Amino acid sequence: MNTAHSTQIHYAELHCLSNFSFLRSASHARELVERAAELGYEALAITDECSLAGIVRAHIAANERQLKLIVGSEFHLEEGLHLVLLCPNKRAYMELSGLITQARLNSEKGSYRLSLKDLTQRIRHCFALWLLPYNEKDFTEHTAYAESLKNLFNDRLWIGFQRLHRQGEQLFYQRCHALANDWNLPMTACGGILMHQRQRKPLHDILSAIRLNTPLALLGSHVNANSENYLRDLKTLSSLYPPALLEESADIARRCHFSLSELSYQYPDEVVPAGKTAAEFLRELTEAGAHKRWPRGIPDTVNRLIEHELSLISELSYEHYFLTVYDIVQFARSQNILCQGRGSAANSAVCYCLHITEVDPSRGQLLFERFISKERDEAPDIDVDFEHERREEVIQYIYRKYGRDRAALAATVITYQMRSAVRDVGKALGFDEAMITQLGKSLAWWDKREALLQRLQELGLQGQTAAHFYELVQQLYGFPRHLSQHVG
Repeated sequence: MNTAHSTQIHYAELHCLSNFSFLRSASHARELVERAAELGYEALAITDECSLAGIVRAHIAANERQLKLIVGSEFHLEEGLHLVLLCPNKRAYMELSGLITQARLNSEKGSYRLSLKDLTQRIRHCFALWLLPYNEKDFTEHTAYAESLKNLFNDRLWIGFQRLHRQGEQLFYQRCHALANDWNLPMTACGGILMHQRQRKPLHDILSAIRLNTPLALLGSHVNANSENYLRDLKTLSSLYPPALLEESADIARRCHFSLSELSYQYPDEVVPAGKTAAEFLRELTEAGAHKRWPRGIPDTVNRLIEHELSLISELSYEHYFLTVYDIVQFARSQNILCQGRGSAANSAVCYCLHITEVDPSRGQLLFERFISKERDEAPDIDVDFEHERREEVIQYIYRKYGRDRAALAATVITYQMRSAVRDVGKALGFDEAMITQLGKSLAWWDKREALLQRLQELGLQGQTAAHFYELVQQLYGFPRHLSQHVG
């Protein structure tokens, strides 16, 4: 490989996993973004495996650090192919979201299943990095799919090459290069990043042990041989890769223009009758509801509140949102399903008139701006509780009316708390159950490092072992452990 230095190095990391690739990456999305910005990268792609769960956190951090963020995801296909898909535009993001949904629906909870046929049916705009298997003697089995990949992606396909100081890497590069020449495919550098700094390698080893449910001492070759899957500085990269491969990564990044900032809420049109605007229909329902709430006459203070709220709702174009919630609540009430709005929505006279909430604005001073304000620049949050035994009826109504392609249950992120971090790190280090139980009872000590180390020594953990255990638990604390269905 010719790795001659160029005057200015341009590089974008196009294959990077955050800790939302559960138990595979040892860094938070924010840490990865901040480190990439410090190193002067042109861009960073967060490409968690069959997931977009970490991308919002990365987006917020990237905006703060003014680093270009590329949205993507990696997949291991049934055919044995390993691909990283990137989103150059909004259409590609829509495709990728649909592909992830399909892959998850194809499989049991917690896993996914995807084939080349699924990509052929869904993907038209995504870029793709094709990562060839390092540990196989030849690419015969994989090159059988080269024509299919070339036909599917056209000029949106690259062979991704990673330099990780593995034995035989020069020969591997030559084989990748030969395949690229045979099929007229460009090559690009990428890192297969699993941590923002190499100092996270001990934690990454622990995560591997947890994922494989095997004590670290018995993992053998299942632990990464070195700590090279981290964000390296530009000088190091220029000594590892041919300049053309580094420049190609930056060129790919420059062709990616999509940002999460382009997304906005899109509410269903079904909630507005033909011949009326959303604003007209919401006003009509609100006024009808107000007359029901105050049959003897609507107080002047309430009329002023309603006008103020409707004006702000109209200015921010939130009518469809209110009408959607109203529609769902009306269905529940028509079926005698108990329901009631709560939280900041109780500050809304419009919500009261729509029978979403039960807080009478004429009996107190509501502060609508706690619920909606121009300054916050985000949609309001109307929480509605439905009786537990009949909530499924409401969910099925939503699916029937709006379609399963436009309605979904929200996820919640389960993160490592201190007790679960202590338990999993202890098991990964091979501690016996009795010691792990005792350590779990010592949680009150965890905010006092010196006192805790002394406590750990009393339980049989000596010197460096105690300090190592403490550091690993602190690093793992707050990591996402898995996604679950939101309880609401």
